[in-house]
Amino acid sequence: MVESDRFEVRLATRDEVDWALAMAASEGWNPGLDDAECFAATDPEGLWVGLVGDEPIACLSAVRYPPSFAFLGLHIVRHEYRARGYGRLLWHAVLPRFAGWRLGLEAAPDLQPAYCRSGFVEAWRNVRYRGVAQGRPSRQAVPLGTVSLDAIFAYDDAVFPVPRHDFLETWLDQYDATALGMLGGDRLTGYGVVRPSLHGQRIGPLFADSPAIAEELYFALAAAVHGQEISLDAPAANAPASALAAHAGLAPVSETVRMYRGGAPATPLDRVFGVTTLELG
Repeated sequence: MVESDRFEVRLATRDEVDWALAMAASEGWNPGLDDAECFAATDPEGLWVGLVGDEPIACLSAVRYPPSFAFLGLHIVRHEYRARGYGRLLWHAVLPRFAGWRLGLEAAPDLQPAYCRSGFVEAWRNVRYRGVAQGRPSRQAVPLGTVSLDAIFAYDDAVFPVPRHDFLETWLDQYDATALGMLGGDRLTGYGVVRPSLHGQRIGPLFADSPAIAEELYFALAAAVHGQEISLDAPAANAPASALAAHAGLAPVSETVRMYRGGAPATPLDRVFGVTTLELG
């Protein structure tokens, strides 16, 4: 039973963004150490909280990529308030604000039926691989900071559903992260980022025109964090990505379902060897 008269939904404060990511960490989602800054830079109004009294007890992100795409995540209710309807109240308070928008999210498989009831349809599945980073230096991969932002934006625009330039400028500038690219002539043929997380390192994105380019980038990124725990989220439909993970000594540890409402974008999964982040798409 929901005590709805005590429940308020509003935009989160900056401190509550940190609180939401701490909640994600407690769920074992292993967010990146700079994820809060990237959330705030991409959409300062991208996180909603549900409160009982003055106390936040639930959160839901709805990060906007104008003009009409948003990605949902961080739908979490504190353990002691679960099974009381608060998550559903928060969901139904936020979703109507995005009528007519294409929405994406990453669902745990057991929650997929609930999202289907809200009009979301499975597009593909992502597998999380984890292991110890075993890298090798590369003479071909170049620091992404030596590549023009226009070239990076153009490459990313062809893979991600919509332009996300503000997000990328922050994402590529995370503290202690390594971002590398591959060039073919004067054009980018792939790029990747490895960033510190609560536990070990996470790679994302890892976009490449071919499996060979993806492999060169992966092992160059892994060399930057050699010997540390490393994770990679890759589409199950991209068989070469699964082969790369196995070749790198990574093992599958979990699976999620990428879902969309309003139609799935034409994502070239053969170029996606690692999604950027399960929370932001």
